[in-house]
Amino acid sequence: MIFDNSIWINLAAALAIGLLIGVERERSKGTGPNRAAAGIRTFTIASLLGAISILVNFWLLVASMVCVTIFAAAAYFRNRDDDPGLTTEIALLFTVILGALAISSPSLAAGLAVSTTILLAAKQPIHGFVRGVLTKDELSDLLILAAATLIVMPLVPNRFMGPFDAINPRNLWLIVILIMVISALGHIGLRWLGGRIGLPVVGLISGFVSSTATIGAMGVRARDTPALLSSAVAGAMLSNLATMLQLALLLAALNIPTLRMMALPLVCGGVSVAIYSLVLTLKSFREAGSEFNNPTEAISIKTALTLAGVIGCVLIATAALQTWFGQAGLVAASAMAGLADVHSAAISIVSLVGAGKLELQAAAIPILIAFTVNSISKAVMSFVSGGKVFSLRVIPGLMLQVSATWAGWWLF
Repeated sequence: MIFDNSIWINLAAALAIGLLIGVERERSKGTGPNRAAAGIRTFTIASLLGAISILVNFWLLVASMVCVTIFAAAAYFRNRDDDPGLTTEIALLFTVILGALAISSPSLAAGLAVSTTILLAAKQPIHGFVRGVLTKDELSDLLILAAATLIVMPLVPNRFMGPFDAINPRNLWLIVILIMVISALGHIGLRWLGGRIGLPVVGLISGFVSSTATIGAMGVRARDTPALLSSAVAGAMLSNLATMLQLALLLAALNIPTLRMMALPLVCGGVSVAIYSLVLTLKSFREAGSEFNNPTEAISIKTALTLAGVIGCVLIATAALQTWFGQAGLVAASAMAGLADVHSAAISIVSLVGAGKLELQAAAIPILIAFTVNSISKAVMSFVSGGKVFSLRVIPGLMLQVSATWAGWWLF
């Protein structure tokens, strides 16, 4: 059998894979008569065994894997009283496979080897997180998110259907997943940070879940604790910055041309509210801190499905109004949708652009109108929850953000 020069590079990759995983296992195997059976030499030889076996014959690789499995099983039964885990034995068999993979795809094998080594080395942090940090409810939410992404998503049709061909089920389900992911990220931020660095950070994080709800919560906090007024207003305004960021992420996920068109308005609105919030945040640093000990649930599938249902209804209503009344109907539908949520209106508009039912240049005005109407609903929420003092600080920030956003569109 004749080998070309490139085979030596692949064999070197197999050698490096065995050494990499073996170094980590050598540090974990312990010492004395009860030490683990496999260390750096065993893993290196196992990787080279897989590489040489696949070079000679596929069935030799199968035989090698069977032999390694038998040896690993024997070592496990010998030491199971001291270490009932199977990690080393499974890693040894996987190293044989990675060594064989290095012959045909060394870059993929090397990447998998690095990932495996990181996973092996992170035993204590992973166990500590799963057992001491992750709660049962959070695990259930994580499984729901995984099922929605990996099981349901591939089964959802990816075509426009329904009345006026307005609904793409794949796009709607993608929105459900995005909402759950954003909600989970907000929950993680609340658990890690709490209120240790003030309400502004909490407001920014919670704004990714619901800016309107965040403004309501901050208003109640400011009304109950007047000393935290500036901090609560900063948190409320930073939730509006989160709205801009979230809207940009949704446009990026659904339609890049629309994002390019809306980039300047989003930047102007985001910068204006960021500056306004920064001034209030600096002022809040001089006030007493407060803990935020009421984190929301990690993932609310009900909220995500409800919003998706609203978006579906808005899509149908928007398409119908546009069909019946043209551009004027589209603007009216966007304004109605903006009363509840600016994202649903934006998503419906972007979906029409993606379906070729609306010109790109005609999409900006309905989105901006929905954003403006949504800001009005937030202003009402600030007055209802926080009273006159709170709303008189929130409403100017909202007006500044809306004005800057429209100015960005005018400049565009």
